[in-house]
Amino acid sequence: MAVIVHHRDIPDVPAHDGVAYAPVITPEAIGNDRIRLGRVTVAPGATFAIALDAGTIGWMHVLAGGGALAETDLGTERIAYLPLGFSGAFVSGDSESTLLFAEVPDAARFDAALADMPTELRTVEWTREPVLESEHDARTRVYMATPALAGTNAFKGEMISYPPGTAAPEHHHVGAEHFQYVIAGRGTALLDGIPHPLEAGDLLYNYEHETHAFINESDADFTFVEFFVPGPCETVWSPGANVCAWLPTGVDSEGREPSREIGYHVHGQDDGL
Repeated sequence: MAVIVHHRDIPDVPAHDGVAYAPVITPEAIGNDRIRLGRVTVAPGATFAIALDAGTIGWMHVLAGGGALAETDLGTERIAYLPLGFSGAFVSGDSESTLLFAEVPDAARFDAALADMPTELRTVEWTREPVLESEHDARTRVYMATPALAGTNAFKGEMISYPPGTAAPEHHHVGAEHFQYVIAGRGTALLDGIPHPLEAGDLLYNYEHETHAFINESDADFTFVEFFVPGPCETVWSPGANVCAWLPTGVDSEGREPSREIGYHVHGQDDGL
């Protein structure tokens, strides 16, 4: 059964001076150790130290504020991919920063070619990625992590936005587990047809074969980031559902020419991304 974690039920645990850690995904919550996810709050000028285990990789996404990670500028427009055993520190800037910090332990079990992942810290300006539009409605997608961006198949991520009145077709996945973390608005997850309300800061964790869909019945955009572990998986559409295909819009999140081109494709057919 899918796991829903509401933001009001996630305590901020002081880690050290100026840093608090809220455990969003834990092995105890999901029953396995595929991924750990935390929401980290860093006071202005404070330091969040990172020390991954030898077989662990991860990523970090700034939700608010910004600062420097290992002397590399990192703001809300960038995502950082943390290589095997990464050690470094994020120093918050002049305002409080909120981070999503993910760890994938024993990542080699999800990517046989993990040794080919770049060994240096990599950051990507995800706002320069092409915006893709749903073939059947007004939903949009921007990739946050793909093999071409992160250098690994251990995880894959995207940001999906549902304007008011839009919905996703019912489906499930085979070969990966995944989560949605809501970063803006309110929406409804339909799990085996049963509605579950979600709002900013909430998380939904889906196991393999679990049927799910989303609908936005509010008057504002409903937006979440979605990550799969491992990245490659098969998407199976429920009978009668429209296959979710994505079309290039020719622009990035700021209306500029995007940093690369991604053509028409069906969700789950991610070769070359």
